[in-house]
Amino acid sequence: MTELLAIKLISVFIILAVTLFSGWLPFKKRFKSSHASEFPLGEAIAAGVFLGAGLMHMLGDAASDFNQNHIDYPVPFLLAGIVFLALLWLEHIGRELYEHQGAQSPAFALLATLMLSVHSFLAGAALGLTAALSSTLVILLAIITHKWAASFALAVHINKSRLSIKLRIICFAVFALMTPLGILFGNITASLSHYPLIAPSFTALSAGTFLYLGTLHGLNRAVMIDKCCNLKHFSFVIIGFTIMAIVAIWT
Repeated sequence: MTELLAIKLISVFIILAVTLFSGWLPFKKRFKSSHASEFPLGEAIAAGVFLGAGLMHMLGDAASDFNQNHIDYPVPFLLAGIVFLALLWLEHIGRELYEHQGAQSPAFALLATLMLSVHSFLAGAALGLTAALSSTLVILLAIITHKWAASFALAVHINKSRLSIKLRIICFAVFALMTPLGILFGNITASLSHYPLIAPSFTALSAGTFLYLGTLHGLNRAVMIDKCCNLKHFSFVIIGFTIMAIVAIWT
């Protein structure tokens, strides 16, 4: 077992533990707000890492793999753009449901579960597809930082809804498993040498997720929108982006 594979397997259990722990409190106590999960400096540096990883690592790697297979059309950028717009569309729908039907809407809880599950799976796939230890560790840190807040917020929304307790548990369990499954899927996909375009395609899809997480996730509460006038918080976005720029020297 290589060191990188061992780190990825350990990451599965770390992320699952963080997800379950941060989602447990809202199930135990009916919180009325998700603000208790906020860690603004951590979210800011994670946003910079996601943005840098998506632009400098994942899209670059995917484009290089497509070029080596003699495909000139910018397929990786198309796939990343589709995922970016799809996640933005889902978040706008969720906002509309929240504003018109309220926090108790079962549809809002289910849509939030779907959206967070999609980008959790693709974020996990990105980690599973990485071939460098340095990138793996930095992306793992960013995922954990984001996962804490996302898990807590989703658990709050689920427990505010009119869903039955059984459905609430099922929704959160599906979400909790998405990143670990994504890591395993990405690691398996990276080894499929007979299908050389599968890995770069999922790398591009994951890049779209990372670009979204680094920019517009949360809409008006996104770090890039809400915190840009706060130089302290925005400087941490720049630090996260710079870390990925430095890591790119060796990967």
